[in-house]
Amino acid sequence: MKYIYRITILMLTLSGFAQMPIFKRYYIADIPGLGWLAQFYTTHYLHYLFAVILLALTAYIITNFFLLSRKKFKITASGYIRVSILAGLIVSGIILVIRNFAGYHYSPTFIMVMDLIHMGLVFILLITGLACIILKNNWMRAWTGSGSI
Repeated sequence: MKYIYRITILMLTLSGFAQMPIFKRYYIADIPGLGWLAQFYTTHYLHYLFAVILLALTAYIITNFFLLSRKKFKITASGYIRVSILAGLIVSGIILVIRNFAGYHYSPTFIMVMDLIHMGLVFILLITGLACIILKNNWMRAWTGSGSI
């Protein structure tokens, strides 16, 4: 699961940043094999595809935890932090997707704030994830106490 999660986060980050023209602007898309990073609709649909994968993976892990693992494992402090960041990313991402539907009109200020929140949470998630990898902090640990969680 962790490899699927890491690949999904990598592709979401890559396709999300590719929707801003930074890869074309800084000639990264000119590197052989990376030309797709400058194609907006390709990166847009990839971002949506990996967002669906992240939602499915999140739903699977939450269901698995509450049905099978909650008496065996305890969520760590770093797990709660990462869950909170992911929840914020998912909510802000859903709001940004809804704005693309016909009939939904948000103010430009609200859209800009949501974009900044979404990008800020991405940076926070990446930094937190890297710190947790370096410090070897897991999402969960084995439950050693008595009783139920």
